[in-house]
Amino acid sequence: MRSVRQRIATAALAALPLASAITPAGMLAAPRRGVALANPSGEFAVYTSTNYSFEDHEATTVWEKLNLTSGDISTWTADSNISEVVFVGPTNTSILYINATNEEGDGGISLYTADALNLASASLVASLPAPFSGLKAVATETGDIHFLVYAQAYPNGTAYNADLAETPASTARIYTDIYVRHWDTYLTPQRNAVFGGVLTRRNATISRYTSSSAGYSLLGGLTNYVTGKCNATCAESPVPPFGASGDYDISPDGSQVVYLTKNIDLPLANFTSSQIYWAPFRGSVNDSIPINPIGATPGAEGASASPTFSKDGSKIAYFQMNGIYYESDRNIIYVANADPANLDITSVAGDWDRSPDVLVWSNDGNVLYVAAPDLGRERVFPIPVNAAADYRPANITDEGVPAGMQVLANNQILVSDSKIWSSRDIYTVSSDGEVTNIYLQANLVDQALSGLGPQDVSEFYFSSNSTETDLQSWIIYPTNFSEEKTYPLAFLVHGGPQGGFYNSWSTRWNYKVWADQGYVVIAPNPTASSGWGQNLTDAVSAHWGDYPYWDLVYAWDYVNATLPYVDTTRGIAAGASFGGYMMNWFQGHPLGRRFNALVTHDGVTNTLADYATEELWFINHDQGGIFTSPNETSTYYRWNPILYYENWATPHFVVHNDLDYRLPVSEGLMLFNMLQVKGVPSKFLNFPDENHWVLQQENSLVWHAEIYKWINYYSGLSEADSPF
Repeated sequence: MRSVRQRIATAALAALPLASAITPAGMLAAPRRGVALANPSGEFAVYTSTNYSFEDHEATTVWEKLNLTSGDISTWTADSNISEVVFVGPTNTSILYINATNEEGDGGISLYTADALNLASASLVASLPAPFSGLKAVATETGDIHFLVYAQAYPNGTAYNADLAETPASTARIYTDIYVRHWDTYLTPQRNAVFGGVLTRRNATISRYTSSSAGYSLLGGLTNYVTGKCNATCAESPVPPFGASGDYDISPDGSQVVYLTKNIDLPLANFTSSQIYWAPFRGSVNDSIPINPIGATPGAEGASASPTFSKDGSKIAYFQMNGIYYESDRNIIYVANADPANLDITSVAGDWDRSPDVLVWSNDGNVLYVAAPDLGRERVFPIPVNAAADYRPANITDEGVPAGMQVLANNQILVSDSKIWSSRDIYTVSSDGEVTNIYLQANLVDQALSGLGPQDVSEFYFSSNSTETDLQSWIIYPTNFSEEKTYPLAFLVHGGPQGGFYNSWSTRWNYKVWADQGYVVIAPNPTASSGWGQNLTDAVSAHWGDYPYWDLVYAWDYVNATLPYVDTTRGIAAGASFGGYMMNWFQGHPLGRRFNALVTHDGVTNTLADYATEELWFINHDQGGIFTSPNETSTYYRWNPILYYENWATPHFVVHNDLDYRLPVSEGLMLFNMLQVKGVPSKFLNFPDENHWVLQQENSLVWHAEIYKWINYYSGLSEADSPF
């Protein structure tokens, strides 16, 4: 990354103060920008920007337009009903968009065509009677538009609309297999499905500012490519709970469809295996066939992801893991011919010791641009499609974690990412790593983020007795930090356990918001973390209570011995999910006595109750096998925090939410009850309408306020008489 041409409004920069502490309210209310979507010729891009008002208690969304030549940013439309946009049609400014409501007001959506430079030209082309989303669309040789959307579907294949569904007389649920609920939802007979439709083109006058697409209308109904493909279970695409339009694609000529579903031959809760199906656009679910069934590619039996057609439609790229029980195995890149009679599946850079999770094709189809966790960042790597197994990709981006990227007509890559100090950066980078334009840096234009920058962050590496790999940790400093002063330690432990603390923005666990309470934040990446090789990630299996715990002890020791500005005698520790489990493990072990307070968010208290979760493949893998009996040789027994109840003594704040079906609320209640009975100062926070995460701004503000009240009291930052 050798040269930069910045295009930022200098007037906006001059209006911001040099530095100010970021508050929870400021962070939660600040603009949340979507991924920039460029038009086909690369002249401009559009993206959403959502602000929240704690005065009005509501969010407001606008669409912004970024001129990719001048860098100017302006409001494209304030119509928040425009929920999704695709550039498609006869000109470079023709669009198809979803309006989140329809004229019937029956819970469905509307499709409109328009010219992006003249939204007044918008023309209603279809009203669909279900809450479809995930729009993808291409223009065919005939001028028609073929599009894909998804929604839940009844077992008979018709789209499900909750507003129109009959209310049953009984609320009973009956299940005969063990996938009863998932993430925050009880499973119902309705499952996600991908639908295809045709907008046929009538005669229309085409001009730059007149609707070039006013002559479109929906031809017939929609085709369901998914529902009814069943064996041990039934196909579902996108795959819940996080699947979206990235789980399917349409070929550039509109003739083919690919979609991802869990393996229909295996029980849902026990295996991660998923497969990619191919179908002709003009076909049906009966024409759908798997392109990567077990056995098609040696070793590839696990979860698949991101099926994507090349720009000429001749190839399909996707990721797949080997492990059939393991959701955090290494993603391997595969490329197949878009011809079910001659797939010729090959791996790309198959031995690369990173696990990419985002991919886009180059314009000429010779290169795949992928993003992968790498040394505490998520970097973009160009990889030739014909790369041999031993090929070692070189990154072309450095700091940050991409939310999305797009190859422009001029072969530049438009990246939308975030960093610890910026909620959204938008820039272009060349294929050899030259940053050519920086269009937006949120920390330079958003009042709440003013003064934040890379000076707030550093990192260190330390050694541990669990691994030969040097382990990394982030340091995040408070505003106006001085090495001549001392600050209490905020020691954070990440969830997963596979995953990591990366150089990215978060509205849930924002390191800088924690630091600006007056702490130096230490965020280590111990055993289980991703981006330092698959061996480090894999090593946590059956070792929850030793390897990562030892690593965290060594991290604390490093901080205590080498960072004189960190006051470890006033330290607190906090974590969510696996990080919450680790807080409970700390509580019964010596490291727990080194902290003045602990915070557990939705963590495991009793590992003997692990089968109360939904994704049994995760527990079976991470505990080293299925649950058999609670004896001392079992990891379910060995790594149980409650075995060390007699040692619990550190004041402990507990958060657990009712809609968390990954770790049921009983785990948090058990932890709180046991702390209370033992007389350990403790407090319980519960949100009945949140899941494993706290996502609603009003709830999140309370979450921050209550936790900070607790830790600030015990760290001495607060002058309050009590933490309660």
